[in-house]
Amino acid sequence: MSKSNRSSSSGTQASVFDLNGVPSFGKAFPLALQHVVAMIVGCVTPAIIVAGVANLNDTDRIILIQAALFVSAFSTLLQLFPFIRCKQFQLGSALPVMLGISFAYVPSMQAIAESFDIGTILGAQIVGGVVAIVVGIAVKKIRVLFPPIITGTVVFTIGLSLYPTAINYMAGGTSSPLYGSWKNWVVALFTLAVVTGLNHFTKGFLKLASILVGIIAGYIMAACFGLVDLSQLQSAGYFQLPQPLHFSIHFEPSACIAIGTLFAINSIQAIGDFSATTIGSMNREPEDRELQGGILMYGISNILGALFAGLPTATYSQNVGIVTTTKVINRFVLGLAAVILMIAGFVPKFSALLTTIPQCVLGGATISVFASIAMTGIKLIMRQKMNFRNTAIVGLSVALGMGITQAPGALATFPDWVTMIFGKSPVVVATLTAILLNVILPKNETEE
Repeated sequence: MSKSNRSSSSGTQASVFDLNGVPSFGKAFPLALQHVVAMIVGCVTPAIIVAGVANLNDTDRIILIQAALFVSAFSTLLQLFPFIRCKQFQLGSALPVMLGISFAYVPSMQAIAESFDIGTILGAQIVGGVVAIVVGIAVKKIRVLFPPIITGTVVFTIGLSLYPTAINYMAGGTSSPLYGSWKNWVVALFTLAVVTGLNHFTKGFLKLASILVGIIAGYIMAACFGLVDLSQLQSAGYFQLPQPLHFSIHFEPSACIAIGTLFAINSIQAIGDFSATTIGSMNREPEDRELQGGILMYGISNILGALFAGLPTATYSQNVGIVTTTKVINRFVLGLAAVILMIAGFVPKFSALLTTIPQCVLGGATISVFASIAMTGIKLIMRQKMNFRNTAIVGLSVALGMGITQAPGALATFPDWVTMIFGKSPVVVATLTAILLNVILPKNETEE
């Protein structure tokens, strides 16, 4: 009998190192809190960024952040505990993974929010969820189109495209009258120094919570500089249920294509997180039904999440890192972490508090995250031999993706939908170019 099933069959409390069963609350709670600390900042920051671009009022900003927490929680629970499960098929991976709002979609969401509204993002997300379901059904056949050289190029481009956002935030935010002031830069660099110091000179909880601790430290300094506005905190309530369809749902073809392309890529990227989880913590490859069920539920949960105003989610690599490092694979532990997130999502006061974080603090904390995303892309790229062919794929894809978006007038004579798909977010151009070149260029090409 396997270790994961032995404890549940004997009627005793499960170990936190067992996949199934319920361990004691005293052991599970601190481990669950560890996962919450590692992901909560990353979970709400995309919502804060998009809310700023869309110029939402205080009430709508709070609702968007609440939805980010709630949707991340129930998406995680649906992955952890499949409600349809048999020997050949299941709906959900049933693996110890956490899902949260993804930075991968931020560049495209920013472009959509500038030209349209939040409802258009959510409509595109529903289409993206359908794309993910299609990928899940045909994962074995489609997977060949996305080798590490492709996914790595996309992830690298995402990281690069987020750098201007981080720098603008460090300077105080382009909408702020204090944009570029020395106060913003002092606070931002102090926050970055705290995050970097904790990452490289500490271990355990402090290293794990480096971004959270950095934001707290930066927040205190910003308050001393008079950069914190608590006025919106006073009007926020103590309890509020999610508000379905608050932002409505709008379908714009160009936005759907941009987000749908990213969903295809992230569906394949999720395979990497599922595989890293099982290989690193269970010494085995994920089963076909786990991969397929995980991707299918990824699509379904994003469709449901859009109805509750939750932005697109993805598996969180930092939580995969915790699982593979600690070997704590018990699904109850991660489920408890999701419940904590969900409870936080019911408290508008908490969401309102998050909206008071100055942009310079967020910029100082998240630039290291964006740098990490870019370096993850490089690691994926380097998993394949960097011969002349692969170098051309990466170089041309990134050059076209970043180049077109940094030359605003490059597509000035094209229809608006062309600009929306190809001119606003470098990720779409880089993705399509990389896939096309990987199919066209001969694979027996050798360097001189």
